[in-house]
Amino acid sequence: MSEQDKIDAAATQAVEKAEAAATRRRWINLGEFVAVAGLIIAAVSLWLSWHDRRADEADKQAEKQAEASERSLFVVKTAMRGNDVTIAADDRHALGDITVTFPTALGISPQTSPTQTIAEGWYKGALLKATDGGADAQEGKLPVLMTVNYMDGDQQRATTGIYDIVWRTKGGGLLGGRSLKVVGMRLHERGGSQKRVDALWAVKK
Repeated sequence: MSEQDKIDAAATQAVEKAEAAATRRRWINLGEFVAVAGLIIAAVSLWLSWHDRRADEADKQAEKQAEASERSLFVVKTAMRGNDVTIAADDRHALGDITVTFPTALGISPQTSPTQTIAEGWYKGALLKATDGGADAQEGKLPVLMTVNYMDGDQQRATTGIYDIVWRTKGGGLLGGRSLKVVGMRLHERGGSQKRVDALWAVKK
């Protein structure tokens, strides 16, 4: 083999070694990329799993809070005893006193009842007087602010709202006067204040 052939052979070997080394480096780089990608995917999967667990826990906690809130809520339901309105108890709550506030214009002091009864006698005279001077047969709504105290387990709670006492009058009452018939009581709005009751009465009257 001539000297030139030896040089050519050496150069070829050098090129082949360089190409082989480059190929190995490419495989190493690809392996590193795959490894890094695997770590990223694993981290994302772990985060998603953690996030899903947190979301499930939050949903369960929200459901528990909603159930507890629903259980603690007392829904006011009424029944009639003659012309008196009574607040009916439910199976989950023991009732306490109720306080009823009337429109200021009627001149009636706030009334409290331990028997959860809105007595006709509290407001009958004032209502008939306030609606006198027109036809004997009338109908309307008397707005009142009512607070019902009740027990939720061992916690004392209260619910307040404005209610309309629905009434009717007609002639032929005692000594030829007008008589009052209370039809029922309905929720007008939750919450409320004396000022709001007075404003509603001014409109309804």
